[in-house]
Amino acid sequence: MDLNTGVTAEVDHLVKQTHEWIPMVMQYSSRVALALVTLLIGWWLINKLTFRVGQLLALRHADLALQGFVSTLANIILKVLLVVSVASMIGVETTSFVAAIGAAGLAIGLALQGSLANFAGGVLILLFRPFRIGDSIEAVGVSGTVDNIQIFHTHLRTGDNKVVIIPNGNLSNGIITNTSRQPTRRIAFNVAVDYDADLKRALQVLLDMAKDPRVLQDPAPSATVATLGENSITLSLGVWTSSADMGAVTAMLNLEARDLLRAAGIQIAYPKVMRIQETPTKA
Repeated sequence: MDLNTGVTAEVDHLVKQTHEWIPMVMQYSSRVALALVTLLIGWWLINKLTFRVGQLLALRHADLALQGFVSTLANIILKVLLVVSVASMIGVETTSFVAAIGAAGLAIGLALQGSLANFAGGVLILLFRPFRIGDSIEAVGVSGTVDNIQIFHTHLRTGDNKVVIIPNGNLSNGIITNTSRQPTRRIAFNVAVDYDADLKRALQVLLDMAKDPRVLQDPAPSATVATLGENSITLSLGVWTSSADMGAVTAMLNLEARDLLRAAGIQIAYPKVMRIQETPTKA
């Protein structure tokens, strides 16, 4: 009888515990199921959204490096937020977790201030495109051709074939002169002649020099008297040419100016140096 009573008591205890655990299991099961559904749907939506962001950047002709980086960064951030939200739905305390993420982000940001500035500069350069690969630019005291644009640095190739790596933070915050953006460029060629020179004839010689197939006739070349100096008169020839021919045309003008002016009887002014020599006096 005692054995039957003990068994009955155990069965009653198990039944009572079952009645207590069933509502709890049902409640948490529904939470877990809802959290899993939210996780799956959210994961799918985030992938679709970041893919759409990449398509929009492609439509704006953004750089491939920028497209991949922005899409990946947005994907990671959104998925981290999704996991935190799903954990809170289950009942996990996320306050300390969020605080830890914030503290880690602050520490990383302080440790990588320069890198983050370069990253922001790289994003701005790739987004607004003040220059492109192949452009000739002058920036931060360096001039050269853009070889590569990365997220953190830009590579320039100088005229003597050296590679200069410039941080994008400095590049985006400084003055950039793009000498390749416009299809045409203006050359201002100056030459100094003596005060005794025939100015009209000298100006005509300069205009004759501009009759070169590489010099554009619209706008037409112009020759003027620029300045009246102490020892010479400066004449200025202004011509327009394509950006690709600018160097060759400048070299041609420098090569032919002296001989053509001299053949026309125009004397080019030379720098004059005055020396004063004192004669020692006898005691």
